[in-house]
Amino acid sequence: MRTHFIFYVADQTKSTAFYSSVLEIEPHLMVPGMTEFALGNDAVLGLMPLSSASRLLGQELLSSGEPRAEIYLMVDAPNNFHARALAAGAREISPYLARDWGHSAAYSIDKDGNVIAFACLTPDGITG
Repeated sequence: MRTHFIFYVADQTKSTAFYSSVLEIEPHLMVPGMTEFALGNDAVLGLMPLSSASRLLGQELLSSGEPRAEIYLMVDAPNNFHARALAAGAREISPYLARDWGHSAAYSIDKDGNVIAFACLTPDGITG
């Protein structure tokens, strides 16, 4: 399982410079709307501008003081994980859909205001 921890940031450029300096590494991805730093083989720190998060999650959600952070999990059968999260009390933000960055993902939010995304590279990741 590859895990992405995503921070919502006010200024992607400034935050990228900050984390590059702190981590002493350069991002492996830097595109409008997302910067990613590899943290070993199975973890990624992502920096998403609030404007991008707003388009993805909705301005209403961000205006409520939520979310605080996001965990983006690359898994087999993301729909199954998403269904279990909803059954355990998470609130759905967005159903499992193909996304424009090459993943298919479902989004929910836990009771503490943290976004949980379950994703795979292709829609073929659904097995049940």
